Amino acid sequence: MTAMRRALEFLFSRALRSRLGVALVIAVLVFGVIGAARLVSGPPGPADGLSNRPDRPITTVDPTAGDDGVMSTEAPPSPVTPAGARTPEQTADRFAKAWLGGPGIAADQWQAGLRPLSTAALTEKLSGADPGGVPAEQITGPPEVRARTQTFVEVLLPLDTGRLRLELVIADDGWLVDVLDWERQ
Repeated sequence: MTAMRRALEFLFSRALRSRLGVALVIAVLVFGVIGAARLVSGPPGPADGLSNRPDRPITTVDPTAGDDGVMSTEAPPSPVTPAGARTPEQTADRFAKAWLGGPGIAADQWQAGLRPLSTAALTEKLSGADPGGVPAEQITGPPEVRARTQTFVEVLLPLDTGRLRLELVIADDGWLVDVLDWERQ
């Protein structure tokens, strides 16, 4: 009986007065309540929780709505050029020749050559540009046309020191250059 008395005395005088003892008692109570609740509730049903998997994939898009992906298997539509208007290739070629200019060309003359082939937005962006800063001198190959839509085309022109990328849009009198980008090679 003395061993039992010493164990109870140790439990109430030292173990339960420490933080570790109190945490141990709380843990035993929590696990006891959880265990009792599981015993009372019975076995889980097949529809309880996340164990019931769907019988078909969960979709968030109507599968008959069409393709909205980035990659398309369809060929892009051909650009539409009004009768008698310049084609994208003709516009890109003329714009590139005007952009390259020539040695000693004046800024006003250079701007005048670009103006009828470019949109108002691009003309405004190029208004303060210096024709002496053009980094190439000649076109070295045929243009590569990438049709994006019927009214938007990207044209890549190889030049002697790089590649000129032009984005063209359709206007009333034909195609106009809207974006100019230079890629050094």
